[in-house]
Formats: sequence, structure tokens, C-alpha cells
Amino acid sequence: MSEKIDKTDLKILKILQENSKVTNLTLSKKIGLSPAPTLERVKKLESTNVIESYHAHVNMNKIGLNVTTFVLVSLALRKENSLKEFQDTIMSIEEVTECYIITGEADFLLKIVCKDIPTYEELLFKRLSKIVGIERMKTLMTLSTVKDSKILPFEYE
Repeated sequence: MSEKIDKTDLKILKILQENSKVTNLTLSKKIGLSPAPTLERVKKLESTNVIESYHAHVNMNKIGLNVTTFVLVSLALRKENSLKEFQDTIMSIEEVTECYIITGEADFLLKIVCKDIPTYEELLFKRLSKIVGIERMKTLMTLSTVKDSKILPFEYE
């Protein structure tokens, strides 16, 4: 981004992370600008990809998605194309909601969301375990959520 992000931009980012449905009028009052320059700043943050998108935060349990697991995956990286094949396959599995390349005891960390344990078991044994190149997987089952913040840790003031 060629232009610097100032304190007003940071206030906008914090407010929009807390509630992306806030009206431009309310946003402008909260940051102390009139609506036109406020909208201009939001558009600039969007056009420079500081704000990439807006999403509805859906309560998973209310729509019947009751199981969240994290899976540590180790690949047999000695096999040619195993990394690319794994990544391509993971992109096609909608229950994998997040995938990270990591350091430490595994190569990838997957976040998987399913409706129930039998669904997860089927995904694990019929899809994930069949991916060529996987050497080892370790499932970490979540019991409950203590914190799930969507506000990035940054000094906004």
C-alpha cells in the first residue's frame, strides 16, 4: 500500500471487524468525520486490499455443524509432487475450512468442521487417509470454544 494507514483508518478497521454491517453514518460518527470522507476511506481500504472481504459469522451449532477438529498432517515429502497433490486435494474438501503449512512435528495443520463424529470418521477414513503422500495424521478434537476472536491483535488507538 503506497499510502500510510493513519489512526482514523485504524479506528475504521477496528469498528468494521467488530461489526461489518455498521452503516456509514454510524461509522462516521464513531470516528469523528462526515459520511463522505468516511466512505472514501473505507473504499480506499477495500481497493488496496487492507479490507479483503466481508463475512457473516455463522453459529456453526445452530446449523448442525457440531464437530470441529484440528488435524496435524505429515507428508512423505520424498515423493515427487506430494506437496502439490496434497494441497490440490485439500482445496477440494469443503469440510477443511482452514489449512496451514506449519513447522514442528507436522507439515500441515487442518481445521475441519463436520456435523457429527460419524461424518468426521467417514471423511478421515474415506477421503483424507486416501490422499497419496500422507505419512501420518493426528486428530485433535475440540470440546468447546473458549475464544474465537475475529478482531486482529493490533494497536488501533
